Order: sequence, then C-alpha cells, then structure tokens
Amino acid sequence: MNNDRIVKADVIVVLEGDGYYRVDKAADLWKEGWAPLVVISGGLNNPSHGSFPAARMKLQLRRAGVPDRSILLDEKSQNTKEQAEEMMQWARTNKWRRMILIASHYHQYRAFLTFLRAMKKHRLKLIFMNTPARGLSWFKKLRWGKRIDLLEAEFDKIAVYRQGGDIASFIEGIEYMKWKESQLPYPYDSRDR
Repeated sequence: MNNDRIVKADVIVVLEGDGYYRVDKAADLWKEGWAPLVVISGGLNNPSHGSFPAARMKLQLRRAGVPDRSILLDEKSQNTKEQAEEMMQWARTNKWRRMILIASHYHQYRAFLTFLRAMKKHRLKLIFMNTPARGLSWFKKLRWGKRIDLLEAEFDKIAVYRQGGDIASFIEGIEYMKWKESQLPYPYDSRDR
C-alpha cells in the first residue's frame, strides 16, 4: 500500500510533516508531469516535530521549481483525519478523480487508511496512489526524532484512529487496492502517463 504504481492524476497531495522531504518528493513528481497541481495540506506549526505550516512549505515548493499557479494550500487541517476530510471536499468541488498521496514511509499506511475511510464517508470513488518520500534514514536523529521511533508512534495513532472510527480496516484497504487495480491500465505502460 505504500509502493503503488502511479499514473497521471488530477492532483498531488502532500501532507505536512517530516520537514521538507515530502515537499521535495511532490516537486519531483510535478516536474515529471504526473499531475498539474500540488496541494500542500496542513496548517500545523510545530517545527520541533517536523511540521511547518502549508504557507512555509509552499516557499520550499517554489524554490524547487513549482510555480504559484500549480500550488494550492489547505491551511485548515491540523492532523491526518482533517487532511483526509478536507481533501475529499476539495475532490468533490474540483471533480478530481485521481490523487497522488505523499507522506513519509512511516506515515503512509495510516494516511492511506484514513483517506480511504474519508472517501467512503463522502461516497466518492477516487483513485489515490500512495507515493511516500523514500530514501529517508530510519535511524538518523533529526530534530523531531528518529523515523524508526515515529513508526512506533504510528501504531499507537492507528489504534486511536481505529477506536474513533477514523480509519479503514486492513481488509477494506485490500479490497480498495483490488478495485483500484481493476480501474488502471495494467501492466504498466509508459503511455499511462
């Protein structure tokens, strides 16, 4: 669920967090032509935990070569659940059908299941492709800790989200992946771009 094949999409959604690593991934995908728009989702300002508000992340995205006209900001969302809810509303309003979802490798699973729950709640049929920021050290100490420790915290967050009914089940995730695969051209062909 965090190693999806991607095809052209309507939008790249990058969730704030993990410093600017996710922004760099979004910039690379935009430059490669996978989607015409990048949404930076998140208004949290907690640099000690690697979270910068969307407006600050936008500056980094611009420095990486993505023009203003291709950047949208969701500055309301304070957590993954709110990001998923907000992006489903934006998807409905903008008639988006395909979305590339970027988090970090330790966060992608919860993000995927949270977005899936929100999609079902909003009765949408979206194809979202999981494309985590990769090549990140699990053990290097950053200002906000080691990613291996953040992975452990993800398991606790998954349990909290499950208790609140804010996350799809693993089985729902598998069923969604089967459905999604049936909707996309297979095997991969460069013409999918």
